[in-house]
Amino acid sequence: MKRFGRAMALAALLVAGGGWSGAAAQEHEPTVEVAEDLVAPESQHEANRNQIDIVHHIGNANAVEIPFVGVIELPHFRPVHIGGLTIDFSPTKHLVYMLLSALIVAVTFIFSARAIARAQAQGRPAKGFAGAMEAMALYIRQEVILPNVGHHGDGFVPYLLTLFFFILVMNLLGLVPWGATATGNIAVTAALALMAFITIEVAGMRSLGAKGYLQTIFYLPPGLPTALKPIMLIIMTPVEIIGKLSKPFALAVRLFANMTAGHVLVLALIGLTFLFQSWTVGILASVLATSIMLLELFVAFLQAFVFTLLTSVFIGLMRAEH
Repeated sequence: MKRFGRAMALAALLVAGGGWSGAAAQEHEPTVEVAEDLVAPESQHEANRNQIDIVHHIGNANAVEIPFVGVIELPHFRPVHIGGLTIDFSPTKHLVYMLLSALIVAVTFIFSARAIARAQAQGRPAKGFAGAMEAMALYIRQEVILPNVGHHGDGFVPYLLTLFFFILVMNLLGLVPWGATATGNIAVTAALALMAFITIEVAGMRSLGAKGYLQTIFYLPPGLPTALKPIMLIIMTPVEIIGKLSKPFALAVRLFANMTAGHVLVLALIGLTFLFQSWTVGILASVLATSIMLLELFVAFLQAFVFTLLTSVFIGLMRAEH
């Protein structure tokens, strides 16, 4: 709060100095310089100590932070040049946490499936953690996937269930200390959206056939006069194509933006403590940051649910008649 008071004093001096004449401003220039010295950090070390690098904590990197071990540098590979394109296959922090999420999902459901199979063999329902996983999977299947995908939608259940739990674990790992949110990387969410887009379009091709699928691109309302058909094709074809591309774009941006925004807000609130160096500000910032973290826990489940729900809806819409 002391630094805040100095900043307010500098602001008052600058506002008052704006109404002076040029000669008066030159006469009182040393006073303004003294005020600036009072607000400025005493050294570069103090200036660096009062800063928090938000981009470092939410961005990707070629190193992983491990508790009580420190920073571990990941191997760096030579970039591959394909024509004018340069591709770097070096592993990154987000890749490590994405693979860790896949491993957690696989191990969780392999052991849960075995526990459920043993319980069913004994003629009793599964209990404990395995029972909770079964209940969650059944809820997503019965209430989200099948009602939206439509009849004969059981073939899409494994993919959509994997999608839900994979995104959920990636979101939750970002809330763990020293963790990272892979879904806070637009490349990750774009890849998930691309896979959803391919699934949606292939589902439409298989359900509608070649002629029916082409009608989802070159759309003509029934009963349209022949003279208006070329005009309608010129107008509606770009609209239909944009509509197809906007679905994966919305999926990717929504997940990326929601997971990034929460982390930025938490880090900004924590950074107030280092900026003002005040117990009062620190306590208030910690309370607000804790509240945002609890909200982020809810958002982690919500965004995994929304991504799966919208993918199911898009598949169902594509499989239905245009």
